[in-house]
Amino acid sequence: MASLLQRRLGKLLKIEPDEFVVASLSFLFVLSLMASYYVLRPVRDAMASDWSDAELSWLWTLNFFISGGAVLLYGWIASKVTLSRLVPAVYLFFAASFTVFYLASQGPYDTRLVDQAFYIWVSFFALFHVSVFWSFMANLYNSAQSKRLFGLFGAGASIGALLGPLIAVLLSERLGVYNLLLLAAVMLLLVIPVILRLQRYRPATQGNQTATFENPLGGNFVDGFVDLLGHRFLLGIALFLLLYTMMSSFVYFELKNVLAEYDRATRAQYWGMMDLAVNTLSILAAVFLTSRLATRFGLAVTLALVPVLLVIGWLAVAIVPALAILIGLQILRRAGNYAITRPGREMLFTRVPTATRFKTKPVIDIVVYRGGDVLAGWTYTALAQGIGLGLGAIAMVAAVLALLWTLVAVFLGVSYENNQAIAEPPAVATTET
Repeated sequence: MASLLQRRLGKLLKIEPDEFVVASLSFLFVLSLMASYYVLRPVRDAMASDWSDAELSWLWTLNFFISGGAVLLYGWIASKVTLSRLVPAVYLFFAASFTVFYLASQGPYDTRLVDQAFYIWVSFFALFHVSVFWSFMANLYNSAQSKRLFGLFGAGASIGALLGPLIAVLLSERLGVYNLLLLAAVMLLLVIPVILRLQRYRPATQGNQTATFENPLGGNFVDGFVDLLGHRFLLGIALFLLLYTMMSSFVYFELKNVLAEYDRATRAQYWGMMDLAVNTLSILAAVFLTSRLATRFGLAVTLALVPVLLVIGWLAVAIVPALAILIGLQILRRAGNYAITRPGREMLFTRVPTATRFKTKPVIDIVVYRGGDVLAGWTYTALAQGIGLGLGAIAMVAAVLALLWTLVAVFLGVSYENNQAIAEPPAVATTET
């Protein structure tokens, strides 16, 4: 019975029989990671109401610089430590850090500075923990396998993003807000045995150019930044992510402004409705659409799909600047990112060297992403308040940016399919040592 179920699931999800265990573990890995973050996220966001806009803006600015410094430190550690120790150590370190924050919150003193430090730290963790996961996945699976399996892992991330807030809602009053930090720490510790088990797999193809987990990456702490500037393929990925953050911020600001005429309860209903639609669609699309899209049409189409739809969506907003169209655009952007764009972008890293995955990728995922937040926010402010453009005009600007995003997506996808990235990655193992 179990074997029959496994075969049917494998056929439905495009998992080969000898990949079932490793794919299942990878799915549980990202589910637990995202659940741990989404347990912490309500704790973090609840703190923001205690601070002024100026204080929050300073925290965002500090987060950008601290993230850059932390990525440099991580690059130095990655140069010295073997991958078999580096990856589990990352999650052990974060688990320990949240335990320290819990202890610091229990003191008989004003915890304002502790709360602000926690806010910055969780904001860094939000990008870093999942970046390391995808680096690990790109080092474990080859390009062909990533097309079939990364969508499934995207679904695991979405399910974790659903479970985390549910846990926080059900247990925050019973356990206390700060005790959720300990719960998140435990969830991070649970992924360490999974990582150790995954590291026991080795490529089935002999003679493959693989980077095993037993060797440090070498080099120095600035390699990730130098590597990024030295390859147009990596610069393309950075530009792709930068344009994505521009889209995210533009949609968010447009929605925020249109919803300003409604009362707070109505706004909360709209945002809740969007979250529900996004989570439902992203899980369904990631399970049933992404792998079929990538394997049948290639990565150029996969990466360009959401940008093309956003071009159309922004033009619709420019013609009819209605709330319903903006809501649909937000749902499309977020669900499309979780289910298609993010897994597709992670597939690109299966054709770069291991050092690039673990050193350069965090630079793109964290430093470029946070820099994009800053750039997008000020760009929108300049257009809306500086120049005085209205909703329709800004939508036209966003449509042009979405068109540029589409062109970058096609360039990356074609480069990937033509094997014009940087290097071919290892194949996933099918046997254990």
